[in-house]
Amino acid sequence: MFPDEQMYTGAAGISPSGVVHFGNFRDVMTTLQVLQALQTMGKRTRFIFSWDDYDRFRKVPAGVDASFRQYIGMPLSAVPDPFGSLPSYAERFEQEFVASMEALGIAVEYRYQTRLYTSGAYQSQILQALHRRLDLADILLAHMSEKGVREKGIDVVKYREDFYPVTVYSRFTGKDNTQVLEFDGHKALTYRCDDTGARDTLDLEKDHCVKLVWKCDWPMRWAWEHVVFEPGGKDHASPGGSFDVASDVSNAVFNRQPPAFLGYEFVGLQGLAGKMSGSSGLAVSPAQLLEIYEPGVLKWLYTRKTPEQSFNLAFDTEIYRQYDEFDRESAAAFAGELPNQRQAALVMASGAPGADALKRVSFRQAVAFGQIMEWSLDKVLGLSRQAGLDLSESSIESRLPRARTWLERYNPGQALRVLSAPNLEYMSTISAESIDFLDRLCERLRQGFSSAEELEHFLYAIPKDPLLSQKENAVRQRAFFKDLYYLILGGDTGPRLATFLWALGVQRVLPLLQGNRNCVETG
Repeated sequence: MFPDEQMYTGAAGISPSGVVHFGNFRDVMTTLQVLQALQTMGKRTRFIFSWDDYDRFRKVPAGVDASFRQYIGMPLSAVPDPFGSLPSYAERFEQEFVASMEALGIAVEYRYQTRLYTSGAYQSQILQALHRRLDLADILLAHMSEKGVREKGIDVVKYREDFYPVTVYSRFTGKDNTQVLEFDGHKALTYRCDDTGARDTLDLEKDHCVKLVWKCDWPMRWAWEHVVFEPGGKDHASPGGSFDVASDVSNAVFNRQPPAFLGYEFVGLQGLAGKMSGSSGLAVSPAQLLEIYEPGVLKWLYTRKTPEQSFNLAFDTEIYRQYDEFDRESAAAFAGELPNQRQAALVMASGAPGADALKRVSFRQAVAFGQIMEWSLDKVLGLSRQAGLDLSESSIESRLPRARTWLERYNPGQALRVLSAPNLEYMSTISAESIDFLDRLCERLRQGFSSAEELEHFLYAIPKDPLLSQKENAVRQRAFFKDLYYLILGGDTGPRLATFLWALGVQRVLPLLQGNRNCVETG
């Protein structure tokens, strides 16, 4: 398709009726992947993103004052900002998304449909559609089932007679509660404003307050922008859906082959309640995701899956696994051990990994260290150096604030709570051998360790029996670690044990491990 294009244009877009959520971000990432593939073939590309801010304001979303009902029917660009600090309702949501794309390093050319429509940029296309209104009516009817026509009570003859492929924003009220009455075949369009009852005639060469209806507007822009690729949700991709209708309109009326289209599966949320909807006020935006995901990790989550695959974004502990997998892939890519397809997805998301890919602080570590060090970057960096962890400072700087947001805003129940007194109840249940293990650890803690790595080796060595297999010793080691977690945190799991003990310090750990047995003064 399109072998002779001088510029290969990929497109995406959204109506800024509310928060531009993470599902719409798949439009961006899918288009970006296709355009980058074209670039590797030596093609010139551009990525346009259309703000459909000339769409009508349909309803007042959650969190917006009910008085905004007075603006229903106006273009989104004409509705005031609910918080009063920006020029319009539309810009409230556009600006956040634009800032997120900049933070993600994604270069996009934005198209603001209010500007294009009201400037007269689409004047000839609007006239073309009006001249072909009966053909357009036939296309739309052809995509309706007989059952649908019956259920909607459509009189086919009257539908064709009354059909006009445009809506008019009344010059009396600014709203689209209007009815087109006549087009003279040249440039005069007469309409009635249903709010006032007034009739008005527009000169379409001068009066630019007319907008094409959606299934005509979309293919018109394909032709106007020379779009060669545009993705969409699987609802648009269904047989007889929006893309099929728009394709017929594109071919028949605007004389343009429709772009290559790819329907994608939806993205889900894990660990966060609430329906995803751009106009509901409950949507999760890319900006919100960037508060817990690094840009490279977030883009990688979208690029590692094909568009036909669904996946979840995690606000719960699944995020630990996602960060860990990203770090493993980065390390493997740096070592040249990652398959080509996975390496391409990774490089597209975060660039070619450097040596620091081998030394990143894990997200789980960032959560643990942050709490112990009171979220002080300097203290966490100092802990890393003192423990001999050799962690990338840039990864600590990047992940520490995200770990704090993830914990305090979404997962306060995951906060570490070091016991303030010995867990005597649990201590009474463990075996004599386990008590011996604890005594050996306490004795060695009093002597000190040169690094967290040395402490880790010692922890694994304590329960190890040279007469047993590796598998059998692993069971003993897990049981010992479980005892330590119960005695320190009151539960059976926690952060990486050696680093955790190192960070807590011997003065805090020893009383919890020795319980009511004879405590030996530490130096």
